[in-house]
Amino acid sequence: MAATKQPQPGVEPEQAPESLDACRRCALWEHATQAVPGVGPRHAPMMIVGEQPGDQEDLQGKPFVGPAGAMLDRALEEAGVARKAVYVTNAVKHFKWEPRGKRRMHKTPGQREIDACHYWLDRETGKVEPKVIVALGSTALKSVLRNSKATLQASMGHAIEHEGHAIIATYHPSFALRAPDPETRERAYKAIVDALREAHRLVTHHRTR
Repeated sequence: MAATKQPQPGVEPEQAPESLDACRRCALWEHATQAVPGVGPRHAPMMIVGEQPGDQEDLQGKPFVGPAGAMLDRALEEAGVARKAVYVTNAVKHFKWEPRGKRRMHKTPGQREIDACHYWLDRETGKVEPKVIVALGSTALKSVLRNSKATLQASMGHAIEHEGHAIIATYHPSFALRAPDPETRERAYKAIVDALREAHRLVTHHRTR
């Protein structure tokens, strides 16, 4: 007879919490300062989904307030999109990190953590009801599409219809910040701006129909 798989300590994947602070659906809460919810208008036509909070986001409790957030702000401005009109969130709501000296270094969330946190992304998309979702990076794309095999390269450059939303995939700003050479950084940044412009175009088109 197969042994029953026991849940990890501090992990309740079937939990249905009413608040992020009460969430124990995965173990990331144990080492994070706080959960980081999404922010933006209740019925924003555009939602931007990143991977997870970074160090500054974890400390401040707000999404995209670190270096990647500054680049996102610049890209939004260049694309003609007001950040205050956009709902901004992450696929995973707690900072996953590993120590490196005195610094807390980003660690990519696992699929189990992405799946556990989709509970919150579902609640956000249901509340906001965006027309267009911009997925920044592979983790966000897999979460938005509920497809662990989705790849960024195959999904970029065109809108994907999914559950009543148009999905636009592009690089995460952190990739554009950390790419090894100036040409790659510039190309990645341009792709982000182009994706935001296309998302804005789709929102405008939807409003005028």
